[in-house]
Amino acid sequence: MATALKEIYSIDFIYNLSIILKKMVPSIKEQEFREAIFDKNWEALELKDRMAHIAKVLYQQIDQPYEETGKILLELVEVLEKVHNTGYNFEYMFLPSIVEQFGQDDFDTSITIMTRLTQYTSCEFAVRPFYIHYFDKMIQQTKLWAKHESYKVRRLASEGCRPRLPWAIAIPKLKKDPKEILPILEQLKDDSSEWVRRSVANSLNDIAKDHPNQVISLAKKWIGKSQHLDWVVKHACRTLLKQGNTEVMRLFGFLAPDYIKIGEFKLKNEKVQLGDYLNFSFKLKNTHKTASLLRLEYAIYYLKANGSHSKKVFKISEKEYAAESSQLIERRQHFKPISTRKHYAGKHKVALIVNGVEGKSLDFVLEV
Repeated sequence: MATALKEIYSIDFIYNLSIILKKMVPSIKEQEFREAIFDKNWEALELKDRMAHIAKVLYQQIDQPYEETGKILLELVEVLEKVHNTGYNFEYMFLPSIVEQFGQDDFDTSITIMTRLTQYTSCEFAVRPFYIHYFDKMIQQTKLWAKHESYKVRRLASEGCRPRLPWAIAIPKLKKDPKEILPILEQLKDDSSEWVRRSVANSLNDIAKDHPNQVISLAKKWIGKSQHLDWVVKHACRTLLKQGNTEVMRLFGFLAPDYIKIGEFKLKNEKVQLGDYLNFSFKLKNTHKTASLLRLEYAIYYLKANGSHSKKVFKISEKEYAAESSQLIERRQHFKPISTRKHYAGKHKVALIVNGVEGKSLDFVLEV
């Protein structure tokens, strides 16, 4: 079994951190710091809670006013960059958590700190409360960040204001109306950094969940301008593609599959034990006299606790199928225990989707 991501905060990691901190802040009590980190609740904490906990203990150990603590954080980043700089440094995202927890009453200091910290470890979580409490000021700050020389700061401009950033609090104003950030995404769509362009696509994908027509309008405007921008558009429309949005399907050349015939759709096992695979196969026949661009997917309808079903779509392929051709396709779906979904025993179903159009489904039983 893979090691949980939260285990990056090992005893060795915290020990080494305490040594570095002691050199910078002599008043820090190393043993007390480590014991406060690994308290009785530590094992029960998940990743983000561990980040917040480390940040709180560190802030208490520094024991200085917030502005002075900020100066120490900036000095700490300078030290860390010399000994540990991989480009992203995910494990140090507890540093911005200090800003998130203790800096919301000092906008200017917090902006200065985040502008520097995000060049070492991302501030995408820490910045979000500031959009809620200082919306207009943050929009202006984001415009400045979008012009910053560091691509990591430019990436914060698009990633930090995502309306629905995973693992983070939502930004209600931007979920309701994203118009304030659309010019920022427009500016960053052709950024020299792939990391920034990917963030633009992710932001637009968030927006598509609440305002699909706005994203479709941008997609039509941007597509065909460059290879990089075509990728941004496709990635931004990924949720709309999974939803089978007809307008988006046509935009990418996926036409109505009237000429596609699906046959011999069958399950190899109609009962699946938790931890095992559902195996299924089908024959796809392209009856058209020319090659056809097809997006093949399947949907699993997961049984929920209340007896209803939750649909999740998985991609099989996206390619041209030769004219008047036939192909056997086999797939399997793993029903392993995962933290993001609780599996329930009972009837589920699997359905095939061709260019956004859902066809026949088959029932199967999951045994837990």
